[in-house]
Amino acid sequence: MKFLVAAALMFAAVPALAVDSAAGEGIKWLERMGSAARSQNFSGTFVYQQGNRVDTSRITHYVDDGGNELEKLESLDGPEREIIRRNDEVRCYIPGSKLLKVEKRRGRKAFPDLLPEQVSAVAEHYRVRLGGRERVAGIECQIVILEPKDDMRYGHTLCADRDSGLLVKAVMLDENRQVVEQFSFTQVIIGGVIDPAHLKPRFAATPGEWREERLAPPVISETGWSIANSPPGFKKVMEMKRAIPGKGAEVTHIVLSDGLVAVSVFIEPLGGDKPPRSGFSRRGGVNVFARPVSEHMVTVLGETPVSTVQLIGNSVSYSGR
Repeated sequence: MKFLVAAALMFAAVPALAVDSAAGEGIKWLERMGSAARSQNFSGTFVYQQGNRVDTSRITHYVDDGGNELEKLESLDGPEREIIRRNDEVRCYIPGSKLLKVEKRRGRKAFPDLLPEQVSAVAEHYRVRLGGRERVAGIECQIVILEPKDDMRYGHTLCADRDSGLLVKAVMLDENRQVVEQFSFTQVIIGGVIDPAHLKPRFAATPGEWREERLAPPVISETGWSIANSPPGFKKVMEMKRAIPGKGAEVTHIVLSDGLVAVSVFIEPLGGDKPPRSGFSRRGGVNVFARPVSEHMVTVLGETPVSTVQLIGNSVSYSGR
């Protein structure tokens, strides 16, 4: 974390130390949130809201004696979907299509496990401070506020159970303090014994009746594309070529992250007679910037300000293999 140069006067040093102490307490809470999401048994129902979209899900998380994480996530709105996770292996059951997707989870985070294992990167680019207390789903929780140090990222208000440290509410706020998205438990039980049978899928996925789609892990390699000028703190965490359903050719996918949020860059060959559409658009809380580069279309998506996706999109170039 960057600090102002200390003043020579003794009284000026007091508030500086107070700020440092407050940030330290906030970081300790972030560490508790991350640890609790991975090590605690819990089950409950939470709501996800983004713009006019509202989804309700039920989650059960269990850690066995061997330290393995088992998790079941069920959608309660719209088409049925059930996701069973054992550590990094994810099995997604879609009964309406009789489809089972199996893949390895790589770097993706899901509520309430939204924080990285190392929170030091978060503290570099956000001012971390404690807020007041709030009740969420009948639980008294501690508020932790993350204020961006620049205009390249949004702010966050996190609320954690004071006893266990589990994140029970997360709100992302744009530069106008408007809600971009939020997660919030409406009911949750933290700790205690969970019957492993509750984490088994409800669907048999019988071979012959269901189609199984095993998604091969992406090939991580240099693709020949580079980003010359990333926003401060955003580092490349993934680069690959992958097949996208409905696309005739492989698409390059590059992911940048500041440790808390991720921005995806997709690069695909231009095709057809229609001129490419470039410029800005918005999909819920996601800002999108697109422009043609070297006979390819570059599309940048992120839950970040427009300035972030624009800077990244304008910095993409092809340097060759």
